[in-house]
Amino acid sequence: MKSSSASARAPHPAPPHAPQHPPEAAAPNGSAAPHGASLADVAVLMPAYNGQADVERTLASFSESAPVHVLIVDDGSTPPLVAPSLPNLSVEIVRMPQNGGIERALQAGIEALAARGFRYAARIDAGDLTVPQRLAKQRAYLEAHPHVAALGMWAQVVALDGTPLFMLAPPAEPHAIRRIRFLRACFVHPSMMLRIDAVLAVGNYRVAYRSAEDLDLFLRLMERYDCANLPELGLYYELNESGISATKRRRQIASTLRLQLHYFNAANPYDWLGLAKNLLHFVTPYGALRRIKRVVFARDPQPRAGG
Repeated sequence: MKSSSASARAPHPAPPHAPQHPPEAAAPNGSAAPHGASLADVAVLMPAYNGQADVERTLASFSESAPVHVLIVDDGSTPPLVAPSLPNLSVEIVRMPQNGGIERALQAGIEALAARGFRYAARIDAGDLTVPQRLAKQRAYLEAHPHVAALGMWAQVVALDGTPLFMLAPPAEPHAIRRIRFLRACFVHPSMMLRIDAVLAVGNYRVAYRSAEDLDLFLRLMERYDCANLPELGLYYELNESGISATKRRRQIASTLRLQLHYFNAANPYDWLGLAKNLLHFVTPYGALRRIKRVVFARDPQPRAGG
């Protein structure tokens, strides 16, 4: 889960195993994403802080059969970000007066898209890459499932040089997500497509839970709507561990613990397990966790389910 606006990084090539034009997978309702379906009510929402090259590389990965509108929220970049000129994409930039963090950038982005009449906001972060027809597939699912307010997809986690590390394959069904929502990450935030009216109905992104703004939003959405995942690859998610500070990590864990306590269900054993897991993360030094990750990756280099 990325919890701050993307920082500046050197560009790297697309993951070597990323398919250029993968087969179009069937949606869970049995129908494939409609070929050439309109995306006039969909906008890509990307908060970004510096990293012009990452922004351009990420947007260049979009391949849809219909024109795509992109809203970049420039979170105080120096120099300011410039809208790239790319085929089939119209790119607009909203500039924040100063760097205020991803929570405020996402708030502003949702409000701007609502004012422009868009129904759906498709999240992505600078540095990540998308798969062809992702937007059409997600929109088709949401049109067919009006009670689903947020829809994610699976993600292949890659290193900064594009090397595949592991697969994030969270559960697809809303009931399973509600059951284990605190035991593991049930959504890959940059893979999400959101109903803008539902996001606004529950109060938009908030600053109250810094570095856990996505979990805060999803928990509030699940009180009134369903949230789900398409069980197929939708994103290549760039893991940038060197950019994660210990201060930010502890803030994220503290925010998550506050959310766990607020929504805690004593009758759900997975809530207990999730609380224990997060407390363990809180007291374990970040360096030790990174060493554990390296061992796990070395033993299991193939894509796997993760959370």
